[in-house]
Amino acid sequence: MIVIQQIVGQDTGFSSVLQYILSIMLFLFIWILFGNRFQMIIWIWNIKKALRVLTDMSTKATNQVIEKISKVAGSNFELSSRVKTFLDFFTIYPVDLDPSGIIYKLEHLLNTERKRIREFILSLAPTASKQDIDNFENLLAIAQVLNIIYKYVRHNFILGEKTKSPYILMQLEMIIPLIMRYARAYYDALTSFINLQPIGDGIGALVAAKLIYGQKYERIVEDTIAAEIFFEGRKLIVIKAEGPSGVVGKPGEAISKIIEIRNGNIDGIVMIDAAMKLEGEEVGSVAEGVGAAIGDPGPEKYKIEEEATKHKIPLYALVVKESLEDAITVMKKEIFDAADKIIEKIRAIVMNYPKGATLIIAGIGNTMGIGQ
Repeated sequence: MIVIQQIVGQDTGFSSVLQYILSIMLFLFIWILFGNRFQMIIWIWNIKKALRVLTDMSTKATNQVIEKISKVAGSNFELSSRVKTFLDFFTIYPVDLDPSGIIYKLEHLLNTERKRIREFILSLAPTASKQDIDNFENLLAIAQVLNIIYKYVRHNFILGEKTKSPYILMQLEMIIPLIMRYARAYYDALTSFINLQPIGDGIGALVAAKLIYGQKYERIVEDTIAAEIFFEGRKLIVIKAEGPSGVVGKPGEAISKIIEIRNGNIDGIVMIDAAMKLEGEEVGSVAEGVGAAIGDPGPEKYKIEEEATKHKIPLYALVVKESLEDAITVMKKEIFDAADKIIEKIRAIVMNYPKGATLIIAGIGNTMGIGQ
């Protein structure tokens, strides 16, 4: 009793101590019964806050795309409604239960997808140039991604509210910071694509452009060019997407065609691309490996690996580490400076071959804002 009195005060009676204890017990009882509800209120508030931001991003992105297209097509209500409707455009990937021939099915679908999108753009802006069409294609893709992110969050939020499931709301609230990070990256990317500024993903194209600067080149396949240069008695066939439009080209088809033209007489293939960095790694750091360095759904990478394996051609990979934000927004100085480091590594690889050797140097990535 003396100890209790020392804790709660000398003039506090037993009834006050009992009241104090009962208050704590009542609070714990209420928290046990309704704690999850209080927590759900906080989760719902945070998700609603994120949804408002996502709605704003998606709406502004769509309006910017419409405004950009209308400068070429002319402003009209039909254009606006058609663009908003087209944001729900989708591609159904082929069945993969029987993997035989799936790559060719996928390539056919991807080609059909691109053809349909470009037809849609031309129907909106018949006088659009190729560069305009390439740019609008990228802008529509960004608007589509933001629209999908918003709809995904909204769907799970409504589902969680309808079912009163704390598990759905809890999981959604926990990944909201990551979702918002990606959404902001795509929203910020709009500025780069509207202004046709080089992006981080274009590092491979930048390296190729530096190697062939001032040299003659030819279009070898759709949206892809090739140029021959000589280095210390070795022939380098450099390929990249044809800039400065925002395209990635068809590097797999280009490499396959070059190997076929030369009857397999290629001594090595060096591929340069951006790679997703891990948290803690420096932006613009360079790594070396082997394999087809290309972020492709499958068809282009498959063609490269098939030809390399068929003719026993070594595949070298050089990558520049970047985050998603770095890859799709204006190219940072650290990434730009990495181009010279990559060229030094290419030189080291090439010098391992005897004079008279022929190598393919493939600069992979979106070549927006990067010419030849």
